[in-house]
Amino acid sequence: MTTLQPSLLLRRALLADGLVGVATAAQLLLLADWLSGLLALPRELLLGAALVLLPLAAFLLWLSRRESLSRTAVYAVIGLNVLWVVHSVLLLLSGWVTPNLLGYAFVIVQAVAVLVFIELEWIGLKRSQDIPSTFAQASVSTQ
Repeated sequence: MTTLQPSLLLRRALLADGLVGVATAAQLLLLADWLSGLLALPRELLLGAALVLLPLAAFLLWLSRRESLSRTAVYAVIGLNVLWVVHSVLLLLSGWVTPNLLGYAFVIVQAVAVLVFIELEWIGLKRSQDIPSTFAQASVSTQ
């Protein structure tokens, strides 16, 4: 497992992703009935999305505060964000829901926002520095 010193961009992208996730989840939980009527999306879908977002947002906020990160954890975040975008597109194309124009816009805008986070996290990951493992440091010092 590669550990890295996260770049400032990666930290800020994870923090922003987490804060937006908390805000979105709170909005979906507190306004599910109203949003369901406004967007023509099932209330259960909105509540389910909020329940998925809460632990993910908490994880993102926790990651953003760490001094070092597992590269695998960052890849997992990016992968989960990719899944969110794919599921958003499939939701609209599947016919499972029939949102109104505002509902389509809501799903598309949040998917685009997640795409922005994917890009920022990817660039931030590339700017981050690998931290040599203690094993690698020990073997270098003995040679």
